[in-house]
Amino acid sequence: MLNNKSSIINTDKVHFEALYPKETRFSEIEKIITFIKEGKSCQVIGLPGVGRSNLFGLLSFNRFVRGEHLGENQKWFHFIYANFSEVKGRSLLDVNKFFFLSLVTSLRERKMDKEHKKVQEIFKEHIKLNDELVLFQGLKEAVDYLAIDKELTIVFLIDRFEEYIHDVGNEFFANLRILRNRAKYRFSAIFSLNRPLDLLLDPTVFAQFYEFVAGNIVYLSISDPVGLAFRISYIEKVMGKKLDKEIIDEVLKLTGGHGKLTRVSLENITTEQNQNNLSDFLMKNKNIQATFLEIWQELTPSEQKSITNDAVGEEYLEKTGLIINNKITIPLLKEYASKKPSTEKEKFKFNESANQITKAESIISENLTLLEFKLLKFFIQNAGKILERDEIVENVWQSLASTEGVTDQALDQLVSRVRKKIEENPKDPQVILTIKGRGFKFEN
Repeated sequence: MLNNKSSIINTDKVHFEALYPKETRFSEIEKIITFIKEGKSCQVIGLPGVGRSNLFGLLSFNRFVRGEHLGENQKWFHFIYANFSEVKGRSLLDVNKFFFLSLVTSLRERKMDKEHKKVQEIFKEHIKLNDELVLFQGLKEAVDYLAIDKELTIVFLIDRFEEYIHDVGNEFFANLRILRNRAKYRFSAIFSLNRPLDLLLDPTVFAQFYEFVAGNIVYLSISDPVGLAFRISYIEKVMGKKLDKEIIDEVLKLTGGHGKLTRVSLENITTEQNQNNLSDFLMKNKNIQATFLEIWQELTPSEQKSITNDAVGEEYLEKTGLIINNKITIPLLKEYASKKPSTEKEKFKFNESANQITKAESIISENLTLLEFKLLKFFIQNAGKILERDEIVENVWQSLASTEGVTDQALDQLVSRVRKKIEENPKDPQVILTIKGRGFKFEN
């Protein structure tokens, strides 16, 4: 059961995001608003530490930011923040309950007293039986009331969705479609993710919501100058002193303006007196090393190689702004990569108790779809063996009543997707080898 109290925020609390200037993340928010006005959903994609949660906080809690993009019409748009790390491993009943509670909380925080009272009454009436279908019926009634009766555009901001991705099923997206079909153009779901949905989920899982979200992607840039200037001034206020402009400029140059890296760097500099070599000082800091590790673990082996060797052509690195004009935008990350011991000889391992696939420090399974995970797990457990195609299909697609409909093309496509995520050069695979006329062999 979800703890209802933990899901409801104190209304007397002033959210930090409410303090940001109205121009913060202007271009990204403008793109999101465009999708919402068209009745579409979208995905917000960004590297760890660039501020995806912060962006959602701006939409939820900063009326000046909303006003900058919606003007007086912001009163007709209602944003509901839902941090999905809180429902990791939970049932669909708990997810629907979480959606409902987030909606109730959001109405209370915006002091929409009449709407809050009505939706809370609907929730209390439908939670009594603790039944998934009954509760979802109540959620539909709440959306009907807000979107149809009150003519509000309902926008669910689904944050950190990658932490729930391995628990999500077809029914989750089917429910979203039902809500969207009832409210029509007055309903949107905005997903915050580290990678696009079609790379994290098998297409069949979100097929029912595909038309509303596929291809609608907003990439967060590494640096947000307006928001960063605010954070720097806030750090100075907390520390009670002004930071040297030359040091700030040097930090921005070394971090590329990456939100978390810049903040952590400046916070640590204020506590130290002698930094003769700023780069060396920052590279030795444990908090900064931890931030680098977050970014590093998110990258595939081929992307990591691109950072190390100045290679180009990695779409994800370019779209997230980690590489611009064939150059790494975070010099410190390149230095981190060059000093990091090679993991080429590290083996892929399947941890049964944690149900994870790892290689050295990287958790590979976090970026795999369910079928990709099953395939790689089967390969690891049978490393060194030549595996026949039929044998692979029977094991990977074993949940199907029959595997007769699984074609060679489907298997080849699945293998290709896994290669892109684990091989240093997917076009010249060294781990998953094709054995002509037979199948595949996994060299670990």
